[in-house]
Amino acid sequence: MNNESNAGVLSLAEEPAAPPVKNPVRMYSPGGTAVDAGDYPGEAEDAETLKQDIAEWSKRGYQFLRENRIPEAMDYFNKILEADGCNNYALVGLGDAARKQGAYREAVRYYSWCLEHHPGNNYALFGLADCYKTLNQFHKAIEIWEQYLLHDNQNITVLTRVADAYRKVRDFKHSREVYLQVLKMEETNPYAIIGLGHLHYDFKEYEEALFYWRKMLEINRENVDIRVLTSIGNCYRKLKTFENGITFFEQALQRDINNFYALFGLADCYRGMNQQNRSLEYWNCILEQDPRNKVILTRAGDAYRHLNDYGNAGEYYRRALNIEFDTYAVLGLALVAKAQNKYSEAIESLRRLIQQDPRNYRLYIELSDCWYRKGERNLAIEILGDFQKQGLRNGKISELLDRYRN
Repeated sequence: MNNESNAGVLSLAEEPAAPPVKNPVRMYSPGGTAVDAGDYPGEAEDAETLKQDIAEWSKRGYQFLRENRIPEAMDYFNKILEADGCNNYALVGLGDAARKQGAYREAVRYYSWCLEHHPGNNYALFGLADCYKTLNQFHKAIEIWEQYLLHDNQNITVLTRVADAYRKVRDFKHSREVYLQVLKMEETNPYAIIGLGHLHYDFKEYEEALFYWRKMLEINRENVDIRVLTSIGNCYRKLKTFENGITFFEQALQRDINNFYALFGLADCYRGMNQQNRSLEYWNCILEQDPRNKVILTRAGDAYRHLNDYGNAGEYYRRALNIEFDTYAVLGLALVAKAQNKYSEAIESLRRLIQQDPRNYRLYIELSDCWYRKGERNLAIEILGDFQKQGLRNGKISELLDRYRN
């Protein structure tokens, strides 16, 4: 699904139409000194010859670009610039070459140089916008793509990229409008459908996201992309209809037994269904591939803790902390200590966590509960009051306060 629709595609190595040579033609005397055409008899013939040479050099440069022979391509494009210092063939070619090499800032320089002399050049506009997108400068990318659309407002490839950029800057309204505009032009366009799925998911509209992902499934049922399956599974997971999510994650796992998103989705669905043994199967499958993933280590630690296997729970939390500090690993160790009636140890850990994250209501609830279990009801109430003194309100905090006071 990474290969874009052929409609309106501007490839890296696609050659723009040959431009007229706009600079005075520069030629070289036998001694190597640059002179203007017209200084010698027969300058018209020489100018025409150089014009033909530039066309041939451009053709070869773009051929090398298509073959990914970047240095050779750049040699020809630089050769053109020696003769015509603002030739759009050469400037776009050098921009494309830099973009292919991942030198996006250098590519920006060439495309911008081209646009200074050839405003509205579609190839330069497309390349420049694509660079800004890759550099995560989405507002600049949108501005350039909109300039492109002034010349070609039916280009589906550009429209979907504009919609993607609006999605990246969380402009729901404009992103949705442009995706739907594409679907009016091509009702089964996969990039617009997938984009709408991502857009609604990003804004936690999971039912709407599911509509578009299922539409994608219907279009490509015989050869569905694994990412469509995991995306549908994630929608069901977020909607807490875990059984439905498991169905799609299992289908994805049949395609790729080591797929991270399918393994994570299955583990999290079983966690949501409180089937901790099943969730552990999949957390540990991920850890076999990525043993230093501290998020998964803490999730596995949580599963062991819920199974009252405090030895393994503590081991996994400590493994996470050996990688780097992790709030949830420290919290997990505190909860293990609390479950083992080691309240003073738990209290010390929870106090330190509150100092680092004073707005986390769960920490106050756990700390308050430790004091309450120690028979210190007033201290338990005081801790919950400290949370509310910050001007924060939380239903669980209020409910617990009422219970303690009554």
